[in-house]
Amino acid sequence: MARYKDEQCRRCRREGQKLFLKGERCFSDKCSISRRNYAPGDHGQKRAKLSEYGTQLREKQKTKAYYGVGEKQFRKYFEMASNKKGVTGENLLQLLESRLDNVVYRLGYGTSRAQARQFVNHAQFEVNGKKVNIPSYIVKPGDVISVRESKKDNGTIKINAEESSKRPVPSWLERDTEKLSGKVIRLASREDIDIAIEEHLIVELYSK
Repeated sequence: MARYKDEQCRRCRREGQKLFLKGERCFSDKCSISRRNYAPGDHGQKRAKLSEYGTQLREKQKTKAYYGVGEKQFRKYFEMASNKKGVTGENLLQLLESRLDNVVYRLGYGTSRAQARQFVNHAQFEVNGKKVNIPSYIVKPGDVISVRESKKDNGTIKINAEESSKRPVPSWLERDTEKLSGKVIRLASREDIDIAIEEHLIVELYSK
């Protein structure tokens, strides 16, 4: 999959809002949005009015960056969402939220989705007792996600768990910090998405 290799903070500045790509830095005074809330580049401060297509495209790019998904995979999720019953845009966000790397991040075991993705890639986690090293693995209600027994001495995960223990997790998840695990109670609903995404714009873009 193609990887974005430029400075991550530029992506937030390009979209004009925090995408929480850098973990704790996003909550500090070092956050680029707090310091330079305009697009990167020589003409970044001269924001031109976007066309209808441009607005739809930016919404798609923002959502891709937020979840760390490439174009090919993102389109695949859209097709899956289109074939499911219900509202396509909400189905799309539900699929993205159900990715294993996102769930690890939501449980507080990764400070960012990028770090959570790395943990999953390195086989630090298991689902229902079975090792899973695929970040795009889609979890289901009832699934138990936990740090593998042989990896529980990972200092970074322990620190992340301690620091996030006082923060609430989304209502569709349940966390057990002592056991370094979590459970999917239900699938995420639209109300559980805590970033301003206008998913109908993405649907309109792909429907052209």
